[in-house]
Amino acid sequence: MSQPLAPSERTLRACAALSFAYFAAIGGFNPFAPLWYKELGLPVFAIGVLVSLQSWTRLFAPYAWGALADRSGKRVAIIRWAALASFVAALGFVLLPPHFASLSVAIFLMFSFNAAIVPLSETVVAAQLSDGQGGMDARRYGRVRVWGSVGFLLTVVLAGWLFQVYGMQVFGAVTLVLLGVVVLMAWRMPEQAATPHAHSEVAADLPIRQVLAQPRVAWFFAGVFLTVLAHSALYAFFSLYLDSLAYGKQTVGLLWAVSVLVEIAWFALQGRMLERGTLHHWLIGAALLTALRFALTAGFGGSLTVLLLAQCTHAITFAAQHTACIGLVSRYFPGRLRGRGQALYSVLGYGFSGVLGGVGGAWLIAHQGYAAVFWAASAAALGGAWCCWRSLKLDAAS
Repeated sequence: MSQPLAPSERTLRACAALSFAYFAAIGGFNPFAPLWYKELGLPVFAIGVLVSLQSWTRLFAPYAWGALADRSGKRVAIIRWAALASFVAALGFVLLPPHFASLSVAIFLMFSFNAAIVPLSETVVAAQLSDGQGGMDARRYGRVRVWGSVGFLLTVVLAGWLFQVYGMQVFGAVTLVLLGVVVLMAWRMPEQAATPHAHSEVAADLPIRQVLAQPRVAWFFAGVFLTVLAHSALYAFFSLYLDSLAYGKQTVGLLWAVSVLVEIAWFALQGRMLERGTLHHWLIGAALLTALRFALTAGFGGSLTVLLLAQCTHAITFAAQHTACIGLVSRYFPGRLRGRGQALYSVLGYGFSGVLGGVGGAWLIAHQGYAAVFWAASAAALGGAWCCWRSLKLDAAS
């Protein structure tokens, strides 16, 4: 059996820098884009459609990029050119009239290219930290991924202040600056040599459809879908919900920042924490806590204290859940299937769920109000917990 390659510190540092830049751009865009759309005069349903476009691109783009990377072996080159193309697409925010049609085109293209960055960089990190037995070093993964959380934290706080002082008219320019940093960090990534695959990685010899058809894998992805579907209420409508309750933009930024602070703490400590249960146990716990989080958000939106406490659960509902997912995807899709496995995680976890959450959530808000979408999120998370429990039982029996 071949031994895993020693991780390259240069590569891990470059991946950490790229993660910092990418999530800094997301921190400046995702929480505040709905507020920008609202200031442009768009109705809530149109806002929901625009927010969902990021997820529409995840229905095809991550898998297409992952398949191309697996077959060509040129993951870093694809990351570089995708980052540059994403920046070019975002020029539409400042060069085109800010109408629904032009925004739709710019957003769709930006995220179609942007969709390559995280799955492929996660693949590079997972390959570097592989233990040769289908697992990875969770402690060192956390040290890389935490920089993404730091980037998000910095921009969500600074952008909240910036937009409060200068208004949302600077949103397009801020987005371009942040995406420009992503391009710089992508081009600092060192090229990767082809990684030999262990002979024991039997799944690598199976067609990817056969792996996906395994009941334990199918239930795993169902659990991911429902848990992330619950979080789509957060990503798409939390800022608008807070705005409807008369919270200021700085408070919006603060509440997002709190969730990222606890996320950073988790990534710093997760090596020892994950030893206290299996990855499936963490998925079940994260889904159950997600149900509680969004029930509190729906029922006590007028209480800043309760919202702060609910946001503190992000360490488990997102950070622990994400690490467990990356670990299980690496286990289920080893070797040359790794890139497409990470892509399927984006497509099935964040693509379909984001589309349904964005469009369906906008419809629900239009008919029942903002609180209703968070009650629905709580119910979806309970379904996710059950699916993860089914996956646990099937995994233990296999």
